[in-house]
Amino acid sequence: MSDFSFKELTPETIIDGLEEHGFSVASGLLALNSYENRVYQFHDDDRVKFVTKYYRPNRWSLEQIQEEHDFALELQDAELPLVAPIVKDGQSIFSHKGFYFAVFPCRGGRIFEVDNLDQLEWMGRFIGRIHAVSSTTDFKTRPEINTQEFLFQAKEIIKDSSMLSSGLEKPFFTILDQVIDIADNQYKPKKLIRLHGDCHAGNILWTDAGPHFVDLDDCRSGPAIQDLWMMLSGDRQERLLQLDTLLMGYEEFFSFELSELSLIESLRTMRLVNYMAWLTKRWEDPAFPRNFPWFNTEKYWEQQILMLKEQFAILNEPSLTLSGL
Repeated sequence: MSDFSFKELTPETIIDGLEEHGFSVASGLLALNSYENRVYQFHDDDRVKFVTKYYRPNRWSLEQIQEEHDFALELQDAELPLVAPIVKDGQSIFSHKGFYFAVFPCRGGRIFEVDNLDQLEWMGRFIGRIHAVSSTTDFKTRPEINTQEFLFQAKEIIKDSSMLSSGLEKPFFTILDQVIDIADNQYKPKKLIRLHGDCHAGNILWTDAGPHFVDLDDCRSGPAIQDLWMMLSGDRQERLLQLDTLLMGYEEFFSFELSELSLIESLRTMRLVNYMAWLTKRWEDPAFPRNFPWFNTEKYWEQQILMLKEQFAILNEPSLTLSGL
């Protein structure tokens, strides 16, 4: 089955798969905002809401998906507010017509306010609690964050595509190579732990009881700072204040290695480059041209050249340090 075979995933296939495994679907399927996988909300005969996630074929192995689920259930057992998959008859991964899928309780909430210092301190405590649990053992099948995949392989994916016009190829790959070289040299983590891996505001929902995560799809091994840096925004002084606030909460539950602050910009570079490669690799999926119509335009790649030049300058600046406060 191809990476791009979601065309075979019809509403009837989804409902048949759910009902085959004992989940009643009394409503229609409401498609939720997800591109890598296909995610739908439904309710059963008792009007209880659920979310089902159909995994993109050939992205993760069955063992890697199971390790994601086991991690989520481990965190849930530690009384952490994370939405873990439903276990039915001893299993959390179900299959139907070649697709793996999971079912989760439906949990709503407000978007996380990245500029709210009270919420940042709470998030720091939350991530610290997660890392106190996740650091006790290692992933066996989930990969680690690495420059080979996120920089070098990502570059080759872009290079092998026909996304860039001939006039933009030289300036784009010239600055990309320079940025990759610096980021690769800077990314030297000393300790790897199990991570959420994708702690951006869209994966954090807020209720009156506090935050909860709704997605561990990108969990990997990596340095602890990976689960913190995406919550920083604004100019350098604003980011320093936010970082100090995050770590104030974090260190109530887990010790942070300050030397990891030097990894932030290399991790940001890896995310930026890998995002371009991800869009390139997924362009065959009809959902991508429909939702990212600006991606294969001249203007987009011109903007990426400017962005890479800015990132090159940032990589050459001193890293964040709390002594700067």
